[in-house]
Amino acid sequence: MVFAEPVTLTGRHARLVPLSHAHHDDLVEAVKDGELWKLWYTTIPPPEKMSAEIDRRLGLLTSGSMLPFAAIATASGQAVGMCAYMNIDAANRRVEIGSTWYRKQVQRSALNSECKLMLLAHAFEALDCIAVEFRTHWFNQQSRAGIERLGAKLDGVLRSHQIATNGSLRDTCVYSIVASEWPAVKAHLNHQLTTPR
Repeated sequence: MVFAEPVTLTGRHARLVPLSHAHHDDLVEAVKDGELWKLWYTTIPPPEKMSAEIDRRLGLLTSGSMLPFAAIATASGQAVGMCAYMNIDAANRRVEIGSTWYRKQVQRSALNSECKLMLLAHAFEALDCIAVEFRTHWFNQQSRAGIERLGAKLDGVLRSHQIATNGSLRDTCVYSIVASEWPAVKAHLNHQLTTPR
């Protein structure tokens, strides 16, 4: 039995569905909202490389190391971004939530929060994960703040961890939520979703 199989997760504001090339055109439009590929501290595909990025993620799905999703906004029915379980470690019941980007219009929105809630709930309640990781660039302050708002704790910083596309060295911040923390994190996220912004 495969540890993490493709699944659809449904909430009020969004659905997370298995990524496919059917989402290509929506994702091209989504990435143009804010010209997200121009952010130097993260890797987001430009419009002309969206098909190759979908292929890359589907290849990692085939190898068992990633479970990629398209995020569909309930209001429009359109794909507004991507996310994934990655670095799947079935033996130790751990996953990383990452390779995430959303169009600028829905960043820091209820949709974004709900997607994280659905991914965490599936990881802890269906996959019985011991821990869920998040990783981001030291200089990606928006991502770091978002991860910390979830209730994740900083495990440490991997210094000179990766070579970025521009040749600079990336220090990677590693965060996690462990199973014993999940009930409090879940209550916190549900409160955020029900509290007017």
